[in-house]
Amino acid sequence: MEKETARIEAFSDGVFAIAITLLVLELRVPEVVGAEGPGVVAGKLMAQWPTYIAFAISFFSIFIMWVNHHKLFKQIYRRNTEIMFANGLILFLVCCVSYPSSLLAQFYDTDSQQLVISIYTGTFVLVNLSYNLLWFLACRDRTLLRPGLSEAAILGIRNNYLYGLPTYVAAFGLSFYFPVSALLICILLWIYWAISSKKVEMRGNSEGEINKTY
Repeated sequence: MEKETARIEAFSDGVFAIAITLLVLELRVPEVVGAEGPGVVAGKLMAQWPTYIAFAISFFSIFIMWVNHHKLFKQIYRRNTEIMFANGLILFLVCCVSYPSSLLAQFYDTDSQQLVISIYTGTFVLVNLSYNLLWFLACRDRTLLRPGLSEAAILGIRNNYLYGLPTYVAAFGLSFYFPVSALLICILLWIYWAISSKKVEMRGNSEGEINKTY
């Protein structure tokens, strides 16, 4: 069966590339008044540590989102209007990541830490929901999926997305009381999925290996 999603994937790759590039705009050269020495400049650079952390976290989160988006569309061969709009929702949220990242960089080391981390973790609850929605819509009409993809593989991918949802919701709830711990949960999830991610191998009509999904 001919794959119909090439344009969707190409457009999506472009959006992911732009979103991940926008993150670097948060890295700003510190203002220097006069001929300040290296010690002063180093101090100002060190003072921007929340910005560096927010940039690194957001870069790798978007990258992992792209990896899983790519793997998901390895299993989706055809598209309909619902698939296109669900994919559009994912891309919208990808573009939104730069804003909570900016908030995290600017207000992490302030009294507003809890608020910005709640916004940040809440964003990824929505991201996870959008991936669940895309796969749900794809599975509802099995003719949209890759030929030979087994029922066990389909359910395995679905379950991996669903397993991530309560963890993100828990992190969001925890952010109101222990914001740093909530942010750490998100980071650990991304590290885990990045390390354990595996390709879905097609083995005729037999069960394939299921990747850990975002």
